[in-house]
Amino acid sequence: MNQTLIRPAPPVIAVDGTAASGKGTLAKRLASQLGYAYLDTGLLYRAVAFLVLSTGKGKKTGEIDEELAISAAKGLEPAKIDENNLRTDDIAQAASVVAAIPAVRQALIDLQRRFADTPPGGAPGTVLDGRDIGTVICPDADAKIFVDADVEIRAARRVKELQERGVAAIPARVLQEMRERDERDRSRSVAPLVPADDAFILDTTEMDADAAYAAALNYINSRNMSEA
Repeated sequence: MNQTLIRPAPPVIAVDGTAASGKGTLAKRLASQLGYAYLDTGLLYRAVAFLVLSTGKGKKTGEIDEELAISAAKGLEPAKIDENNLRTDDIAQAASVVAAIPAVRQALIDLQRRFADTPPGGAPGTVLDGRDIGTVICPDADAKIFVDADVEIRAARRVKELQERGVAAIPARVLQEMRERDERDRSRSVAPLVPADDAFILDTTEMDADAAYAAALNYINSRNMSEA
């Protein structure tokens, strides 16, 4: 009697958290160390916004062409996303409008889950970085990390990041905008920014990148993920 061999699903590490908490740096480093495929899910919404704006339709963020946005989301290929084009304020604002379109969200949710189920390049697992990975996208992730830090510390980090990129930044304004973003993310009705019940909470307020990485890797090892 023939029996079908069922392969175990590739391991998934979900890294969620607040802006400028260090989650992106951490997620990339974990993926590199483990040889896992990495996906910055926030860039997906920015990429859709960029594709729509680049057509000349929806130059004002409140006038996004929904059909174009849906089409762009359904055809998006993570490997072809150029991060360098997606870090402007206009793209960020347009991305928040794009993210409110239900069909866009569903298309990108499907994309993220396909990425996790079938890691590109034959990678043995995936690290997904976002805000609702452990709660919505991959609630059965093998390891869930929620990264946070004091908002004043995060604002200072963001100011430093902007200045290093040659972008003028007013610390008080950056702090206010970060507080407003936190409130929006945590109070939205769809996929609010909250830790999964079984997430490892990593407070990086007094941690540098190396200390945060060590703590995260120690947690992953405790999950019996042999690849770590």
